[in-house]
Amino acid sequence: MVKAILFDFWGTLAEQGVWSPVKQIKNILQIDVPFSDYITRMEHAFMTQEFSNLQEAFENICREFNIEPSEEKIQELIGLWNKSWMLAQPYSETIEVLKKLREEYQIILISNTNKFSLPQVLEKFQLNELFDQIFFSYQMGAIKTDKIFLKSVLTKLNLTPQDCVLVGDSVQSDIIPGRRADIKTVLIDRKNTREFHPKIKNLNDLAGVLSQ
Repeated sequence: MVKAILFDFWGTLAEQGVWSPVKQIKNILQIDVPFSDYITRMEHAFMTQEFSNLQEAFENICREFNIEPSEEKIQELIGLWNKSWMLAQPYSETIEVLKKLREEYQIILISNTNKFSLPQVLEKFQLNELFDQIFFSYQMGAIKTDKIFLKSVLTKLNLTPQDCVLVGDSVQSDIIPGRRADIKTVLIDRKNTREFHPKIKNLNDLAGVLSQ
């Protein structure tokens, strides 16, 4: 029986204020590696430790990819990142659906993030109160694709994989790690462009999947 729902945040519960900031970082720094390699290395460098400020965080990305950044590019990246969270918005159904689901399930937030974006969005829209527990990569010292991440989450929640459903918008960052951990997964595909099962187009469809 499902006891807890693990939710990704960006693209699942909320929309960032700018188009794919992680892809824009790759473009701005002209990082010439395949995206699947880039995203894992970038998130480890950017989202698995607590930096004093965003400049330190972006400088760590540059070290990961052996880049000598200009001050101008660092400031461009900082501006991009701040804009991405300051203009972010929860999807229209997010708050209502989470409140309803919380009547029956534990609602857990899991996210790859640093401390300079998502925590501020949660506070701005008073979303913290909708989650029973929150797990951020920068506090865990690992990202969702690391096997230790979901294993640690389940241990802290005192739950088994069979107790959980994981909902996310990324096959690479959410679905594959969830399935590898033997957790039932649901892809949210808001543009309805991917062939996948089970899949939902918005959070209102989730109750139907959970009842199956």
